[in-house]
Amino acid sequence: MVQYFTKEGLQRLKDELKELKTVENKKIVKLIAEAAAFGDLKENSAYHDARDKMSWLRLRVAELEGAINEAVVHEKEVSDKIQVGSKVKVLFGGDEEIYEMVAPGEADILKNKLSYQSPLGVYLMGRGVGKEFDFEINGKKIKVKVLEIN
Repeated sequence: MVQYFTKEGLQRLKDELKELKTVENKKIVKLIAEAAAFGDLKENSAYHDARDKMSWLRLRVAELEGAINEAVVHEKEVSDKIQVGSKVKVLFGGDEEIYEMVAPGEADILKNKLSYQSPLGVYLMGRGVGKEFDFEINGKKIKVKVLEIN
């Protein structure tokens, strides 16, 4: 499934993949070897913990490789509509908020990076300045108005 990323978001995935394949893999291989040296692997919790870490690492590497291989870098176009890469100022129930529209893998609400696939992101994508809509959270409708797009 194609996922859209900003250049920066795709680079972060590539950097994480490189870190996992080089630094983290070597650390875990060393942990496994050290734990195995203790003998009796059936009751060796350090060995099993290290093997679990290796399983997680392999899974994460596969996820990253899949995401990178299917990634499409979205070059932000000059537009008056919200798109991936847009910084959007909205009036959200009376409070001004600024969000950057990003791919799901880049989303971080604490940094105001909003996935274009999130419920609010879906409502925002393609809208222009001045557009208003009701957004429902926990059964409560909140007025949202697009104030600015950069």
